[in-house]
Amino acid sequence: MSDKISPDEDRSPNATFFNDDDPNIANSRVWFYILKSQRKFFLKFSQALKDQGLGDPVWYEILYEIDQAGPDGKLMGELEPRLLLPQYGLSRHIARMEKAGLLRREYISDGRRKQVLFLTDEGARRLKIVWPLYLDTLKSEMGPLLDTDEAYDLARFLLRLLP
Repeated sequence: MSDKISPDEDRSPNATFFNDDDPNIANSRVWFYILKSQRKFFLKFSQALKDQGLGDPVWYEILYEIDQAGPDGKLMGELEPRLLLPQYGLSRHIARMEKAGLLRREYISDGRRKQVLFLTDEGARRLKIVWPLYLDTLKSEMGPLLDTDEAYDLARFLLRLLP
């Protein structure tokens, strides 16, 4: 019997599955699989929401955050860290959503320029219409690939990557 360890015994089961000799490749794999997964699901999901008048999937997230704030509205500056969007991108979405009649903004003058966002009646209506579509699209696209426990596991793992 040889005392020598085979290369496969020296690697984790995951490294063996992926045939990776360098364990640092794991982080690269995570990044590329997140990007590919996003591209795989984004087009179908985006089209389903556009069919309901939402120009971009992030519009749903913006409407949801404003709705959760209640009648006092949501400060636009509070959306940036919650949605992980840069200010210029968020401003562009807000302007388009306002033009589409989904939200309105009020400006507060307190030495700095602040904007409070409110849902319009149309924005609230769209939010209610889109939620079942949002959920059905996710279920039809991901449901066959992940059972409920796997979906929760993946969500829990991905949360570790967020602030």
